[in-house]
Amino acid sequence: MTFSFKSLLTVAAIALTASFATIQPAAALDDQQKKEMGEFIKEYLVEHPEVLLDAQAALEKKQEAARLAQSSQVIAQNKDAIFNSKDDVAIGNPKGSITVVEFFDYNCTYCRHALGDMDTLLKQDKDVRFVLKEFPILGADSVAASRVSDAFRKLAPEKYAEFHHTLLSSDGRASEDSAIEVAASLGVKEAAIRAEMAKSPNNDMIKATYQLATDLNVTGTPAYVIGNETISGAIGLEAIQQKIANVRSCGKTTC
Repeated sequence: MTFSFKSLLTVAAIALTASFATIQPAAALDDQQKKEMGEFIKEYLVEHPEVLLDAQAALEKKQEAARLAQSSQVIAQNKDAIFNSKDDVAIGNPKGSITVVEFFDYNCTYCRHALGDMDTLLKQDKDVRFVLKEFPILGADSVAASRVSDAFRKLAPEKYAEFHHTLLSSDGRASEDSAIEVAASLGVKEAAIRAEMAKSPNNDMIKATYQLATDLNVTGTPAYVIGNETISGAIGLEAIQQKIANVRSCGKTTC
């Protein structure tokens, strides 16, 4: 066997290995040939370990492209529920050309850190509409606080942004009691909150948000929807601003 043939066989073996999941076992090879093939692959990878890095990078790029495609499809199918739900409050510019949607939980530590990102973004960019989507997933206290928040929104929608900011930035765990205390500090009495909670519970809203989160593959908070992408985690102000800039430039979060 000549060296050139060995090299060709090595490259072929690597290509076969990379696409292993899509082909059948090479039954035509006998045991000796399989052994030689394995040795060729091992030798090549030892001499050229950068191939593994290239393959990993290619895989990650392919997976990210698939994720974005899936995200774009789900967002397109659920536009109204994501961007224009009657159960959500939008702050910032109500006619902003860019909408950022945040799924949050009042007991999410990372959401508290991300609150400053929202404040700065809205201060610096007057063309952003920011939608607050309550997604209480961190226990019974979170659900209870969300129920109070929903009642407050219905009673005093003009003060909801202040309620949201105060409760989310408060020390300690958010609960029904702490949420009612915040509501009272903003002029909405506990009796009114409890009456509204009894009259109009937000069970359907919570269920709808859970289903939407499942469709979008949102499993934690904070999570954002910007343009054609669902984004998990507190990615920081600069990353959010870059994605907004990309949407303005090419209509997608990644140009």
